[in-house]
Amino acid sequence: MGLPEHHLTEGERLVLSFHPHWKRLILPFLALVLVVAAAGAAIYFIPGDYTYSGYARIAVAVVAFVALTLWTFIPYLRWKTTSYTLTSHRFAISTGILNKSDDDIPLAKVNSVSSDQRFVERILGCGTLRVESASDKGEIDYLDIPKIQLVRQELFRLVEDASDGTIDGK
Repeated sequence: MGLPEHHLTEGERLVLSFHPHWKRLILPFLALVLVVAAAGAAIYFIPGDYTYSGYARIAVAVVAFVALTLWTFIPYLRWKTTSYTLTSHRFAISTGILNKSDDDIPLAKVNSVSSDQRFVERILGCGTLRVESASDKGEIDYLDIPKIQLVRQELFRLVEDASDGTIDGK
């Protein structure tokens, strides 16, 4: 997960590496349960003496497979292939299932770091991380960051170290 060791520059060390919070998987899990239950019930209640019962069961299975792919499998892959990596030199974001997109924010370019948590997010320990950098993108919001306070503290500490010219307090 995150940046492989061979992608780190000389003197750069990995501080944190994580996926978005697991709350992103709640709706896909509920979709999984509902689609499997509905498909199972539909297949069970198709009368056996019905002339086209075989075709009907196949149709239900195909529709269930497509629904599971769209509502469960693809969201899981999006979650699994999204990673955030905080190193001593940069904050790296990697996304994409088939096409990969990597975005690195050098810590020396970060102007401010803030977080936002709604009530439910406070209970779950996640939130939105807002990073303002001196780049074309300006202020960027990263949603569903787990352990938001720890990530914010580490990022802020590393940004302060980078602005002081000291890496890792050295």
